[in-house]
Amino acid sequence: MSLQTKMIIFVPIMQTILLLTLVSCAIIHLMMASVMFLYSRHRVEYLSLGWVLCIFGLSFAIATPFSFVYQPGTIGLLHPVMLLILVATSYLQSIWTLGINMPGYLQWGRMWKYATPAILLLITYLIGLVSGSRPVILQHVAELPTHLLNGDILLRFLALGLSIYYIINIYRLPHSLVKNINLPRFIKGYGTAMGLATIYYVLVTVFFNMTLLLIYIYVFTVLNMYMFYRTLETMALRLPKPEIKEVNQAPEPKVIEQVEKEDFNAANLQRFQRTEYFMQNEREWTDNTFGRDRLCEVTGINRHLMLQCLRSQGYNNIHDYINSYRINELKKGIRTGNISCLNDCLNAGFGSVKTARSCFERMEGTSLDNYLQTHRRPEKSTELPTS
Repeated sequence: MSLQTKMIIFVPIMQTILLLTLVSCAIIHLMMASVMFLYSRHRVEYLSLGWVLCIFGLSFAIATPFSFVYQPGTIGLLHPVMLLILVATSYLQSIWTLGINMPGYLQWGRMWKYATPAILLLITYLIGLVSGSRPVILQHVAELPTHLLNGDILLRFLALGLSIYYIINIYRLPHSLVKNINLPRFIKGYGTAMGLATIYYVLVTVFFNMTLLLIYIYVFTVLNMYMFYRTLETMALRLPKPEIKEVNQAPEPKVIEQVEKEDFNAANLQRFQRTEYFMQNEREWTDNTFGRDRLCEVTGINRHLMLQCLRSQGYNNIHDYINSYRINELKKGIRTGNISCLNDCLNAGFGSVKTARSCFERMEGTSLDNYLQTHRRPEKSTELPTS
């Protein structure tokens, strides 16, 4: 088979793969954006992520028609379109954390100022295209010195430098904001991973290859899906927790089996009441070794049914259910004065102060240190009254 025949077969296949990739990524990002917009009506910090995901989705949708005209060799090295996409992507990935915890209208001036270099660069390119200038197509690095002083090439290097500035902020901003603002710590990991992915895109831009570009698009989409689902998880943990109600008598297993024949949901409620009775009266959860297996053993309920009955009452999993008792004990001890320092938190059943901190912050949405400082009862003065 000749090289020309192979190219005739290869190009339509690559165009189809590119089309399916762009359409799929557009749908995924627009779906995630619509969910973020919905929840931003209740919590404004989701608005920034919603807009960023929406812009990415629209960008993929706009790029879809170009899959029909893609031909190998038409892009080359440091293509201006690839560079402009790099600038926009790195800018958006570094910007959305800046909008956290601040209403959007308070951030517009700040965002536009941050975007000014990218906007001026885009306007310059548009003016050049309107005036009839056409980008230089470079296929090999050896061709670069010949066109080095060309205005188009200088703008490309400017775009590359501006992208590197935004990429640095992808790394820097999440780490600095997590220290100063109450942000989930997984944002640091996301920023690091996205920064590495953007550096990879820089290499794809400099030495273009369609296969490598498709890999980047997949990685980019997966990372945004990770951020989306972790954000939803954080939001779910902030939902009102089920109220702990006192249970005076534990339903017997035979009673539960009988109820299950008539009403499965009622049986789940009976199992939950049986579990609550043991949790409230045995209080084995104050031992940091108490966990899922021990809870199932003392109640006589297997893991599957235990998880089922807890989720029917609004708990995420068995570990969160057990820790909810420990956190309630922690909060009660702080308010009553029985817990006055972090080391006392171990009396609530946590294995370490670090575990207590991470669990409290994840389930309560605030740090244990802040809660202790805010709700701790003041120590009684031991000084004798002056006459």
